[in-house]
Amino acid sequence: MAEDRGILRKRNIQSLVQNGHVKNEEEIKSRTPEFTLRESNLTVLLENVSHIRAIYHIFVVILLMLLFDTVIFDLIERGKINVGLSVVAYGFGDVRRGAKLWLYELSCALAFYPAFRFFGAGTQFLKKNTALQRIWTIMGIIGLAALQVALVAVPVWDLGRKHLALASSVTVTCEMFRFAMKIHAVAASCGQRCYTGQALPTFKQYLYFLFAPTLVYRDQYPRTKKIRWGTVVFHFLEVAAIIFYNSFLWERFILPYWSDYGKQPKVEAGTVVRGMFACVLPGVISFLCGFYCLLHAWLNAFAEMLKFGDRLFYEDWWTMSQFSKYFRAWNRVVHFWLRDYLYMPLAPRAGRAVSSSCVFIVSSVAHELILALSFGFFYPVLLVQFGVCGLLMLPLTAISGRRFPNALNLIMWLSFFFGNGILWSLYPMEYFARKNCPPSEADSFFIPKSWSCPEIVLKPNWTFHNPILL
Repeated sequence: MAEDRGILRKRNIQSLVQNGHVKNEEEIKSRTPEFTLRESNLTVLLENVSHIRAIYHIFVVILLMLLFDTVIFDLIERGKINVGLSVVAYGFGDVRRGAKLWLYELSCALAFYPAFRFFGAGTQFLKKNTALQRIWTIMGIIGLAALQVALVAVPVWDLGRKHLALASSVTVTCEMFRFAMKIHAVAASCGQRCYTGQALPTFKQYLYFLFAPTLVYRDQYPRTKKIRWGTVVFHFLEVAAIIFYNSFLWERFILPYWSDYGKQPKVEAGTVVRGMFACVLPGVISFLCGFYCLLHAWLNAFAEMLKFGDRLFYEDWWTMSQFSKYFRAWNRVVHFWLRDYLYMPLAPRAGRAVSSSCVFIVSSVAHELILALSFGFFYPVLLVQFGVCGLLMLPLTAISGRRFPNALNLIMWLSFFFGNGILWSLYPMEYFARKNCPPSEADSFFIPKSWSCPEIVLKPNWTFHNPILL
């Protein structure tokens, strides 16, 4: 395993220990994502704890009630049955264009492998000439950067030129970042092998890594003995059900409040506040469903198909009382990539605080870019929540989370509720304001239109009455 991590990783570990960023090398090893055969937390809980199974059944019943509400209401009101297909079809519109962009991203990822092998052969050929090898290294770094730029720039340009449907855009942009992170992981993990003469990854190993549910490269991963196709089908059915779940939430809770936003020149502040609070509960349900869909059902389905044995894609983040632990536990797949390929190389040179800030900035910018390209406008609500508020909560909960775990866990969940209510309000407000408000010369991709249209006003003759004084 040490050879797979490379000489550079060993030097980073030694620098971290020497500079006091960690106590000793064993602490680093204890944090290393050693792959082993294990199931996801929710898989274990659902199989062994009847209380968790009951909560799962409650969410299923809520989905069925939303389905019954949609079907019966539309049947009585309009004489037709609506099962949310129109919202799903609209969200995944122009699938052909999205598929073309994905194939382009995949071709860039595949093109990296022969280029990497060619770079390795050239490095070995020039090993006796240090100057030429150094020039060859610089050319390799430039080539890697050019490939990454091409991988990111073309989808960004295409989506910025003409808006793609929301769900299709999310898929394209997430896959763009996933392939870019995979390429960087292989280059960082195996780059030193080009100089030491160690065997480079085979194409079979590289191809497996491209689709394996991990972003940390290893030549070998723990593998299960067989594929349980029933489990694969069940998880994909869960993914489909959650897609419809979110379409029902959008249709029954978001559209009634925000679809007409901007059609009138003025809107009362009370209407906006009521709409924002009405979006809190569906926002949290969507947040939980999104977590379950991507980090549990989707990744477990691919892990089962690829016999990928380590399925600890997340930890019990819902019990955390410190935001630092929550960010590590929420998405272990991305967390370990950020730690191994961004934080670890930066910490010995820039220090722990700067490196942590860089990790948050990179992660929040990537999330915001996904939303900006998907919605078709830049509205940095998530950037502020995640990159500013989330960063501030790290030191605030570092000590208090240990001393008052129950209270801080309550506060953490309160922030989830308010945060998702704000997200599920401000983004739809901006989206429909751009659709419903009259066009003007001041319209811009970067300037929110909902700030100027419609005008938010108080009710006529509104006055504040002190409830304490009679």
